[in-house]
Amino acid sequence: MIRKALWTIFATWAAVLSEQAAAQADYPIRAIRLVVPFAPGGSADLVARVLAQKLGEQMPAGMLVENRAGANMNIGADYVAKASPDGYTVLYNTSNMIFNISMYATLPYDVFRDFAPITLTAAVPQVLVVNPSVPASNLQQLVAYIRSQNGKTNYASVGVGAISHLTTVLFLNANKASALHIPYTGSPQAYADLIGGRTQFYFATVASAVPFLKDNRVRAIAVTSLDRSKALPDVPSLNEAGMSKFEATSWQGMLAPAKTPPAVITKLNAETLKALKNPDLLKQFDFYGTVPLGSTPTEYGEYMKSENVKWGKIIRDERISAE
Repeated sequence: MIRKALWTIFATWAAVLSEQAAAQADYPIRAIRLVVPFAPGGSADLVARVLAQKLGEQMPAGMLVENRAGANMNIGADYVAKASPDGYTVLYNTSNMIFNISMYATLPYDVFRDFAPITLTAAVPQVLVVNPSVPASNLQQLVAYIRSQNGKTNYASVGVGAISHLTTVLFLNANKASALHIPYTGSPQAYADLIGGRTQFYFATVASAVPFLKDNRVRAIAVTSLDRSKALPDVPSLNEAGMSKFEATSWQGMLAPAKTPPAVITKLNAETLKALKNPDLLKQFDFYGTVPLGSTPTEYGEYMKSENVKWGKIIRDERISAE
């Protein structure tokens, strides 16, 4: 009787594993949701949609972008952390995810325990843009203007501790200047007030800034990559303009819930690396000033840990808190 019961349990367990293996072999059989934890129209959203389109073309089941913005990307990240680990819910994360570790006393998820790395996807340089009414067309003029306002100049960011905020802090400290921080929930809101004149300058991602620069709603001062951006070849880098070796870029990647089957992670990694070499995708990335990357899951996990050490120190030293 006991032997028969054990055999029944074993047979059931083996059947379940067999079904799971078959499902993984056929993966994906339905559309994958790529969760972007930011508002539509921002850099991460733009790049994620380009990538999702190509992945959807490669995997006939398709890939759909779903925006779950709020709380400095914590709402979307927590949603994915608690999603079924079946490969059908994936997070498109940015460097903000690492910043949050040092800016919040507690998080509803653990970055390194609750997610399985898929791949590093892209790096997005920023561009320092100003309202057209600001009397500055180069770095030196802008620094002089900010200093002359005695701390009363307003600058935008897409949230406390976001790359746009941290970059501005480094920029102001390096130039011995001060300004008032006005955080927003996303780049569309930040641009609205920058164009409207409530704020005077903003470190925006090149990807989101291109449309506003093309119709002269904002003016570019310099980019934050060491070299000029292909998307903005006429705009100098801060390094070139006088701030030697200054560099600050936003990176992006993809994560799945922890315990997602290794075969699924391998499939997503391979398909994403393939998409990142697609000529049409590369052309769109160039337009947005986005640099394609790519990595193994292990490399991405190690990179996130190294970034946590680097930015965690800066956040603690500057006593930046999102609470």
